[in-house]
Amino acid sequence: MSRKSKGINAERDLVNLFRKNNIVAIRVAGSGSTKYDSADIVAGNKNVKLAIECKTSADDKKYLSNDSIDQIRNFSNSFGAVPILAVKFDREKWGFFNLGRIKTTEAGFVISKEDTGMSFEDILQLINE
Repeated sequence: MSRKSKGINAERDLVNLFRKNNIVAIRVAGSGSTKYDSADIVAGNKNVKLAIECKTSADDKKYLSNDSIDQIRNFSNSFGAVPILAVKFDREKWGFFNLGRIKTTEAGFVISKEDTGMSFEDILQLINE
């Protein structure tokens, strides 16, 4: 399976997970491949909107460029949504991270398998507050 297919499938799985928990969620087709800032997934309810950038990794770390973080931050600011980075390491559950809590590197950002983010249950609680 190609990296692109793996990412698309992971995004679809996450959208389905939101929907199974009665949260409106859509996958934004073409996100990351246009000149416009966008999110991979938009989820929420009438009170809270999340703009989610999804990443998957077979490695123990996922490196992110400044540009990918800037795009989700800019989109979220324009849309009035909370920016969230969702990372799925192979054979692990989704981890969710506020952008301000992501470790920086010389070239951008990094999330490690050992980093503790929010769980899906934490995200549901954030949306349902």
